[in-house]
Amino acid sequence: MPDARGATDRPEPDCPVEIALAAISGRWTTLVLRELMGGPRSFGELREALPTLSAKVLTERLGGLTDRGLAVREVRPGFPSRTTYRLTAAGLRLRPLLAELYRTGAALSGFNP
Repeated sequence: MPDARGATDRPEPDCPVEIALAAISGRWTTLVLRELMGGPRSFGELREALPTLSAKVLTERLGGLTDRGLAVREVRPGFPSRTTYRLTAAGLRLRPLLAELYRTGAALSGFNP
């Protein structure tokens, strides 16, 4: 491990690996992150991109991402007002992690893209 935070005998909340795993935890979270990697999206655009994801779960995932500082909810003035979600700098730092998880999963499944 690069530093002492990773040299534990059980999962610790300040372990960088645990922090990264918590950031992407929850079913659908990685797909919501994938959609937001392309730039700001409205709730409706996210629903359209992920049609089998329920509005309730999308709301929960977006709330979790904003609570962890990985995404920001922005309400634009006007009528009707438009709400968009975008990744923060911290959220964008997840891109290489998600790409590597994809490559690793593909290799483990025997698929080589």
